[in-house]
Amino acid sequence: MNKALFLMSILIFSAAATAQTFPTRPVRILIPFTVGSAADVIARAMEPAMREKLGQALVIDNRGGAGGNIAAELTVKSPPDGYTLLMGTIGTQAINYSLYSKLSYHPLNSFTPVARVGDSPNILVVNPSVPAKSVKELIALAKARPGVLNYSSSGAGTSVHLSGELFNSMAGVKTVHVPFKGASEALTALISGQTDLQFASASSAIPMIKANRLRALGVTSPKRIASFPELPTIAESGLPGFDAVAWFGIVGPANLPAPVVSTLSKAALEALAHTDVKNRLAASGVEANPGTPEEFRRLIEAEIPKWAKVVKASGAKVD
Repeated sequence: MNKALFLMSILIFSAAATAQTFPTRPVRILIPFTVGSAADVIARAMEPAMREKLGQALVIDNRGGAGGNIAAELTVKSPPDGYTLLMGTIGTQAINYSLYSKLSYHPLNSFTPVARVGDSPNILVVNPSVPAKSVKELIALAKARPGVLNYSSSGAGTSVHLSGELFNSMAGVKTVHVPFKGASEALTALISGQTDLQFASASSAIPMIKANRLRALGVTSPKRIASFPELPTIAESGLPGFDAVAWFGIVGPANLPAPVVSTLSKAALEALAHTDVKNRLAASGVEANPGTPEEFRRLIEAEIPKWAKVVKASGAKVD
């Protein structure tokens, strides 16, 4: 046997062995935002079913900050063995590439797509002290007070942030962005009156809306959401064509072995097929939307240029 054939046989044997043994210890999934964020809710809803399928615990590790870039960078620097994953978001895998002047990773080439898992529209909410009970009234108020109203977000580059920039651009208004380190801090600031409005994730906003601590004006998706069917879309409330939906999916470092990707993808997709998982996600305003590694890759490829246009039009930039 020549050297090339010998090396190839070793690689084939190694891949087969990996497929049979992976995982032999807990798998860590990095969440790019704080506890209570949509990414966090999704991971925790999927964990029991994935643990059952993998035979190992899925350790949820919240590493918020820098619009998700901290967790993304940790993932990229991790060994490509399947034991460190990232709950990728529209921010880490699409928006940040155009928003940040200096980014140490590429949203697609630096990762291995594993599975698309779900979508979450944001909900435009205001502090009850804001004298606007509809999207049209908010636009009128913002035009009357340019640069006075502000909106909180869970970090620069998040869909929460870019939804606000898209709103400013399409409505022809100027509201001021106030970034926080995570969803909980941003929501607390809004509830306390530090900020006026927010395009909050449905998972964060719905409990506060039901408790009458925030007033909902509209949802950012093209269609109304099942968990809040009475709430109109922003598009039907004065801004036709408004569409800003956050999506989520599991990725690993670049060059994950195909057998490892297959094992992880199957576990994720089977978890999302569980009725209790889907119901738990729906209750938090997240729609399960499972997709294969190939389907998730195509989504990322399409979303990078889409959001680059939004970032450029808004003038938003983070150094």
